[in-house]
Amino acid sequence: MNTHMIIISAIALSIMPFSTVQAQQLQVQRTDLIKSDISVSGKEVVQVRVDFAPGVFAVSHRHPGEEVAYVIEGMLEYELEGQKPVTLRAGQSLFIPAGTPHSARNVGDAKASELATYIVSKGVALVELVK
Repeated sequence: MNTHMIIISAIALSIMPFSTVQAQQLQVQRTDLIKSDISVSGKEVVQVRVDFAPGVFAVSHRHPGEEVAYVIEGMLEYELEGQKPVTLRAGQSLFIPAGTPHSARNVGDAKASELATYIVSKGVALVELVK
C-alpha cells in the first residue's frame, strides 16, 4: 500500500465505518506516478492515476493546491462546490481550483480512469475529506 493510500485510509477510517472504507479501497484505486519539487518555493507536483469501478462515487474532498483532472478512459461526473455537475469523457480535462470541495462519480458502465495532476503545498496532506 503506498503512502497516499495510507493517508487517505487513515482519514476515511476516522469518519466512516470500516466496511465502507474497505469497499471503497477495492473500487477506487490510486497509483502514485510522480512527486517532485518544482521551481515555486514550498510547492511540489504530484501526479496520480485514479481508477474507478462502475458506479463508484468519490466523496467530497479538497486539495491544498490546484488539480487538473484528465479522463483517460470511461466517463466521470465531477461536481465542484457551487457549480453544476459536469460529465467528462476520455480525452477531456477539468481544472479544480485550490481548496475547492469536489466529488467524482463513474457514471459509465465500465471502469473509468483519470490522471490527476496537483500543484500543492509541500508537507500538507494531499486529500482532506469534506463533511
